[in-house]
Amino acid sequence: MSARYTTRILIPSDQDTYRCAAQALENGDVVAMPTETVYGLAGNAFDPGALDKIFTAKERPAMNPLILHIASAQAQTVMHLAEAAYIDIEGIPESIIDALNRVINAFWPGPLTLVLPRHSRIPDRLTGGLNTVALRVPAHPVAQKLISSTFPLAAPSANRSGRISPTSAQAVYDELAGRIPFIIDGDACEVGLESSILAYLDNSLRLLRPGAISLKELRRESGLKILSAHKHPAEVRAPGMLQSHYAPDTPVKTFRHESELMGLLKNHTPSTAGVLFLEPPSGTELLSLLHSRGYVFEVLSESRDLTEAARQLFATLRKLDQQDLSLLFAQVPPQDQGLGQAIRDRLMKAAAPKNLFSV
Repeated sequence: MSARYTTRILIPSDQDTYRCAAQALENGDVVAMPTETVYGLAGNAFDPGALDKIFTAKERPAMNPLILHIASAQAQTVMHLAEAAYIDIEGIPESIIDALNRVINAFWPGPLTLVLPRHSRIPDRLTGGLNTVALRVPAHPVAQKLISSTFPLAAPSANRSGRISPTSAQAVYDELAGRIPFIIDGDACEVGLESSILAYLDNSLRLLRPGAISLKELRRESGLKILSAHKHPAEVRAPGMLQSHYAPDTPVKTFRHESELMGLLKNHTPSTAGVLFLEPPSGTELLSLLHSRGYVFEVLSESRDLTEAARQLFATLRKLDQQDLSLLFAQVPPQDQGLGQAIRDRLMKAAAPKNLFSV
């Protein structure tokens, strides 16, 4: 895609920032904005031309749905969402509505997306032709101010399709310079991973994508047994569900323990390799091997904190991806560790073969 814009990074403290961004949105353009999860590529959710520009800038397949970002005032309860003509609540059991209201009260604004039956006015382009719509209320003050001063915004992650999600304005610039007019710099994202996605599907609540809000927390607040989605690489029921996603250019191979990594290193010796550790490596033999081969390695959290590891994940993947490596070994946490499940999900998708239709 050839450059169309001279992309500018705007600072929220500049009094012209919101005027420039709002004017661009009102003219049917798209802008990158910070959220607490990752940076989003935002456009008017009800303008077909703006939606087309999102898909074009990202090189995103048309069947992959977008998340509709809305203001807090329109999202206090499920009934508020219905009255605003975002969702259709006909046929949703009262017990599910009550559970969703408890979840909304606990986690909005915040890193949670709800997938619910769509209202007829929601554009097909936004939903990928599905009969559901994905909704989120971002907590970042810049995103909330921009939405409140304009209109509901469709805002997938501000990167080219299938690649590492951006958690800084510079990362957005590296991905989309020349493709969009403005990036609003809201500093590094606080969470660093895309939102958890909770869906009402098949008469039950299901966690479709893990994030900072865990399955355990959602079950506790909802009062219901929330299910995990049945995984199938061709089944796209919400953003981020295809098997290859969040991927660097460098091939990724995952491991869980240092002993497993030792075996991988002994049996596979690329000319240049890197290692992404969740926490500081402790094995003297492993460290000796890494240093003797000149392998690059990074640690997501020196203090062994999963919250910090999640926040640093995408930025560190980008850093390693820029070092011309032939292979990247990435440590994944056990799947049942709350936030660790979300980190594991992103790394397993980063390691999946790219011919599995990444979006």
